[in-house]
Amino acid sequence: MAADMRTDDYPHEIDEQLTGFDSSASSVKTMLEKLMSMPRNDLTQKLDPLDQAKLDLMSAYTLNSLFWMYLVTQGINPREHGIKQELERIRTHMNRVKEITDKKKAARLDKGAAARFVRNALYEPDEKDPKKKAASKKAANTPDTGPSKRQKRS
Repeated sequence: MAADMRTDDYPHEIDEQLTGFDSSASSVKTMLEKLMSMPRNDLTQKLDPLDQAKLDLMSAYTLNSLFWMYLVTQGINPREHGIKQELERIRTHMNRVKEITDKKKAARLDKGAAARFVRNALYEPDEKDPKKKAASKKAANTPDTGPSKRQKRS
């Protein structure tokens, strides 16, 4: 009989949505319990500074989002509360961290490799055989007697 009274408190149309909300809230609770069970110092010692910043931003954003939801459940408009500015501030810092991460992943120019490509593209081999060298110089210095282009016949 208690179960019948429980379902009469709200419209049946939102039953599926409430079940989904309950499962989501349970998963958030287990994640937060897992995060809170570890000492903060142990967790941050294993991370590099960028990952520490990501963890701090994620924690702050999560807590502020939960507070936003709390304000909504209390009938307070969170858009008129200071929490909105705090969430925007955190989002700004999250975007900065994302830019830093993207810069790390971006391709970098290897100046040495680029110089080698250019040098090899412009490479002209020195002729070691003096006879060939003399012949190529002679060919370069002789004037061209024939027409350089074929003439079209009409």
